[in-house]
Amino acid sequence: MQQQPEQKNKQTIAWAMVVVLGLATAMFGYLFTTQKSELTQQESLVVEKARELALTKTKLDSISTVLDTKIAEIEKLGGDVTELTKMKTQLEADKAAFRKSNKVETRKYLAKIKEYEKFLVEKDEVIAQLKLENEHLVASNDSLSTHVGTLTSERERLVQRQAELTDSVVTFTAANKELSAKVSQAASLKAQNLKVLTVNARGKTKDKEEYKAKRVDKLKLTFNLPENALTAQESKDIYLRVLDPQGAVVSNDATGSGEFEVDGAPSKFTARESVAYQNNNQKVEMLYDNAELRPGKYSVELYSEGYKIGGTNFTIK
Repeated sequence: MQQQPEQKNKQTIAWAMVVVLGLATAMFGYLFTTQKSELTQQESLVVEKARELALTKTKLDSISTVLDTKIAEIEKLGGDVTELTKMKTQLEADKAAFRKSNKVETRKYLAKIKEYEKFLVEKDEVIAQLKLENEHLVASNDSLSTHVGTLTSERERLVQRQAELTDSVVTFTAANKELSAKVSQAASLKAQNLKVLTVNARGKTKDKEEYKAKRVDKLKLTFNLPENALTAQESKDIYLRVLDPQGAVVSNDATGSGEFEVDGAPSKFTARESVAYQNNNQKVEMLYDNAELRPGKYSVELYSEGYKIGGTNFTIK
């Protein structure tokens, strides 16, 4: 009879243990499920955080690349890159801070990224404006180049025309000078029938081809000035040059000798006579006193207005 209550007690204890084990199993199951859920949530948070970090870094790097491109483009277009350079410096500082920080607040950097992106959009407008201005400048340049090309061609044409006119003027001047020289020469006096006579101390004149030196006291030249319609009827200076056998000009300043120009060079003359030209084949006489002449053949030359108008020879024995 006593074994029945004892057996009942054992059964009660067994059931109690079963209940306890069940409760424990249920508790452990609940705790395991809860912990697993929390771990899953934490893992999801970590993955999301990592994704945000990676995305933030990628965006910062991308903005840095775009900034470099914008700076290069604006510099090429001739714009001011001061503001872009400052923004680039600030961006590099943010990137360095992002890499070093243990507890990165992605929201903070995402806000900065938005500011950078807004700034880049504004610079896109600046670049568009610069491109438009450059297109206008290129068009103006092309137009100016065309205009300059036209002006250059016109200038070259004018220079060529001027050269042609200059050549024409030079040719005309030369021809005119030549014509003037011919007219002047044609208008110059001509001494015809030129003779050299000698006058002795008694005033006796001799007309020979040769004269004795001791009987020559003066030289007397006679010649005619023929009619010439081109020659002005005015006073004309006629220069006499007597050249000795050695070719030297016989001269004596005390008796009226002096210097004049022959063929562009200065030369001595023996005597000079002013004659009123009358255009009537007039006869002219010239005297040269103090004619101390040595034996030999002498040349006589007459000049007027820069031209040689006559010449002859005589001999002294």
